[in-house]
Amino acid sequence: MAGSDAIMIQARGLEKHFGETHALRGIDFDVPEGRILAVLGPNGAGKTTAVRILATLTRADAGEATVAGFDVRHHPAEVRARIGLTGQFAALDELLTGRENLEMIARLYHLPAATARRRAGELLARFDLEEAANRTVKTYSGGMRRRLDLAGSLVAQPPILFLDEPTTGLDPRGRLGMWQLISELVADGTTLLLTTQYLEEADRLADEIAVMDHGKVIARGTANELKTRIGGERLVITVAHSEQLDTASQVLNRLAGNTQLDAPARQVSVPVAGGDGILTRAVRELDAAGVAVDDAGVHRPTLDDVFLVLTGQHPDAEIQAEADAAAHDREAVGA
Repeated sequence: MAGSDAIMIQARGLEKHFGETHALRGIDFDVPEGRILAVLGPNGAGKTTAVRILATLTRADAGEATVAGFDVRHHPAEVRARIGLTGQFAALDELLTGRENLEMIARLYHLPAATARRRAGELLARFDLEEAANRTVKTYSGGMRRRLDLAGSLVAQPPILFLDEPTTGLDPRGRLGMWQLISELVADGTTLLLTTQYLEEADRLADEIAVMDHGKVIARGTANELKTRIGGERLVITVAHSEQLDTASQVLNRLAGNTQLDAPARQVSVPVAGGDGILTRAVRELDAAGVAVDDAGVHRPTLDDVFLVLTGQHPDAEIQAEADAAAHDREAVGA
């Protein structure tokens, strides 16, 4: 993905409290022009709060942030003129048609009526919504709503996009389609900050990944850098019978040492350096020891492994806690 050295999104020491909850504890990151930063984190890590601060919807209690070179606290109007935002829940009027929604958004950006109609038509075509353009949004599927919501964030052709879990709730086909659209946007030069609960999404789309936990950025790098950080390849053996795990562990310990057992999965694993023929040797040694093997292979770490090691949690759905925080925030702003 092409990009430049210009920093379009920057956060330094951002902190935010919701009552006694410390949602952000001094986070730092930046996103160069034309790049994608994916922000991963377990339930309540603070991802949505960070996005809301950068999008000028929430004020940080401490720290600084700039978007397109403008301070989000002191120049919010300049920031808003340069960003698009798609939240976890589609911000659409269900009683209007898809076309009417886009034209309304365009008019809110003070585009002339003729320009609003033209822009709406372009986006409906780009997002494969032309056939449904004149249907009310309440008749749209979840995937169609997400596409229309993303189209709405592009009405003013912003150079920067914030996408807060844009594929949540989509089926695999819809998710693949959204990934393709996101890739096209970045190829055209858009800078993008993406929060996601799908590790495959971050692995496929992001130039860089920031892992958040308890309001902090605890790791950052490319997908490969993060995978390397928790170790190299491992030989994983799945035995046919649980009672043979100890024997298998002894065999692999003689070959490579540092074995790890996963009793429920009937697996034993060891680190390997470049393969080095260990798979063939291990299978032979296990056979000689009378261990029946169901599966054997050398595996690289995945982002799931990274997530589990860094946060101690599996990357399950995490929408509700941050939705509650956002609701709390809206109440505070309205008070």
